[in-house]
Amino acid sequence: MTLSAAGATFPQPFYNLAFKKHSEAGGPLINYGGIGSGGGIKSLRDQVVDFGATDAYLSDAELAEMPGEVVHIPTCIGAVVIAYNLPGVNGLQLTPALLEGIFLGTIKTWNDPQITAVNPDITLPAMDITVVYRSDGSGTTYIFSDYMSKVSAVWNEEMGTGKALNWPAGIGAKGNPGVAGTISQSQGTVGYIGFEYAYAQKIPMARVMNSSGYFIEPTLDSFTAAADVDMPADTRVMITNSPNSEAYPITSFTWIIMYREQSYGRHSREAAEATVQTVKWLTGPDAQAIATSVHYASLPQNAVDQAAILLKGITFDGEPLLK
Repeated sequence: MTLSAAGATFPQPFYNLAFKKHSEAGGPLINYGGIGSGGGIKSLRDQVVDFGATDAYLSDAELAEMPGEVVHIPTCIGAVVIAYNLPGVNGLQLTPALLEGIFLGTIKTWNDPQITAVNPDITLPAMDITVVYRSDGSGTTYIFSDYMSKVSAVWNEEMGTGKALNWPAGIGAKGNPGVAGTISQSQGTVGYIGFEYAYAQKIPMARVMNSSGYFIEPTLDSFTAAADVDMPADTRVMITNSPNSEAYPITSFTWIIMYREQSYGRHSREAAEATVQTVKWLTGPDAQAIATSVHYASLPQNAVDQAAILLKGITFDGEPLLK
């Protein structure tokens, strides 16, 4: 059995390893294309994949455009980090106001007094700032812009929240790998990427001031702290700018999206059963251990419980696929 899936690059290191392990243990072979959350949503809408993946849950308007009812299954917790390339500079601290200025292009040099005031113990170079952003429709962009819209009225008015934005300055790159590669190769750059990509390439990450006024390092513990929330029945919840004083503020769930009724197009019952079993396995303890091994935080129990309820509602010709 071979399944096709596509979407977010944010959780792709987890998915690639988890799907490989699942297949080796007798599960289906899964061809996963990391084409960005926007591509994952479109692929599911066009019914060319067995399931999609997105870091940006579908809005009510997007759900209404889908040819069938879509469910969101959370799979892990990750964070968007502010990665930068400044030789010799470690421990950079950034406030929401600094993020606003840097990413909107009003703060143009690394030794700007606004940055040095927040980093008095660091010698910052007189170097131009080059912002690197996602050129494709991206859940990572959605998470970052959702956070910025909460902490900056100027950002909320000028940029808003979305998977693709009109950037006033900087250079675009495709996927988390593209942004990470550009930053690692070019001095003076700064951008937003999934934590695992910065960690794997040893790209420095800024500590970001959270809603309690603490500069928080991105770690699994600080991601888990952000996920201490009530889980709605449809699991659509953003956890950016958490009120938890220990939380890293740019943290998010990521989701598998699939149709509640699986008998669509040429979709077979066998493929539907394999899809549901695979996604159920992703939320279980074996897969969650894989998630933490590649630097994603595991799901809290309330998310696992809600995912189980949603998966029991998945049907083929009206019959539940999980007993």
